[in-house]
Amino acid sequence: MVHDIGLAEELAQDALVAALEQWPESGVPDNPGAWLMAVGKRRAIDRIRRTQRLEGKLEEIGHRQETEARDRPPEFEAAEDPERIEDDLLRLIFTACHPVLTAQARVALTLRMLGGLTTDEIARAFLVGETTVAQRIVRAKRTLSDAGVPFEVPEGPDRAARLSSVLEVLYLIFNEGYAATAGDDWVRADLCQEALRLGRVLAGLAPGEAEVHGLVALMEIQASRSRARTRPSGEPVPLAEQNRGRWDQLLIRRGFAALLRARGLGGTPGPYVLQAAIAACHARARTADETDWPQIAALYEVLAGVAPSPVVELNRAVAVGMADGPERGLALLDAVADAPALRGNHLLPSVRGDLLARLGRIADARAEFERAAGLTRNAPERGALLDRAAALGEP
Repeated sequence: MVHDIGLAEELAQDALVAALEQWPESGVPDNPGAWLMAVGKRRAIDRIRRTQRLEGKLEEIGHRQETEARDRPPEFEAAEDPERIEDDLLRLIFTACHPVLTAQARVALTLRMLGGLTTDEIARAFLVGETTVAQRIVRAKRTLSDAGVPFEVPEGPDRAARLSSVLEVLYLIFNEGYAATAGDDWVRADLCQEALRLGRVLAGLAPGEAEVHGLVALMEIQASRSRARTRPSGEPVPLAEQNRGRWDQLLIRRGFAALLRARGLGGTPGPYVLQAAIAACHARARTADETDWPQIAALYEVLAGVAPSPVVELNRAVAVGMADGPERGLALLDAVADAPALRGNHLLPSVRGDLLARLGRIADARAEFERAAGLTRNAPERGALLDRAAALGEP
């Protein structure tokens, strides 16, 4: 009757539900099978009628749109299409990044509602407490409600003003996928792929924005290492130990192309272009020993001036430690060790352990790796840190 097995099964289940609801009160009919068949047929007729009404309505709407399109001036189409955001999720992210909110509140709210990240994951991204993030989200919702903000996609200058927040949201989603805050998986490939997809869409919508291409370049190059970043057991593989033959060369080429587009637009390099340039240095090295650490350290110094943060200083300490020796790296690291943003973060003792091990301070290094393992809530990462501590030998 409906020529659709799935729909027929659904209608039969509807009939069974009706029987379970009605038979306890009315009693079981003389012919239960015929009763079920009759109910199923009635449901099918109702469904067909609804479908026919819907098709009629759709035909009417389609005819109206065709008429409007035919009557619309050609120049209107030309002006409208380049502005339209076809991707539903990207459209929602632009909408949620409203200027009535602070930049931090916009990003936190968007990550929670549209990115699907937990307050815990967002807290790690911002290097703040979970309670702080929860309060930001509550205040952001109240602010939008009190201001009577309409839920609509911004256009023109309003959209451009929200671009930096949208970029931040995409990169934070990518980072959570690249190294998960907690759980049994260190990598959440679905988050990385979605952030990269949205970044590519955004690059098509904003071809003249260097930072958009810089972010895409950064994500492409980082994503190229996905297959080499974890062991079969799921534990992370340090960059220096990765099998570079497993890096995805297509993604690397795409990343280089995006970086060239960003540089070709001129202007002072922003944080995403600089981070992409650092990622490109790693991608160009055929072996870990061929890594141009002096160039990477110099790029981090520029990045620290453009977008200063404790995390940038931590990464800079790693680069300087490789370029100029672990003593210099340790000195830079100790200079930011008391930063509140790094308190409770496992990356600080992890990097410190590596520098101390290279200085031959084995007992101190072991203690730092064990401290880092105690701070992370990601199981594979904890295992890798404990392995590094164990590899240094017993005290």
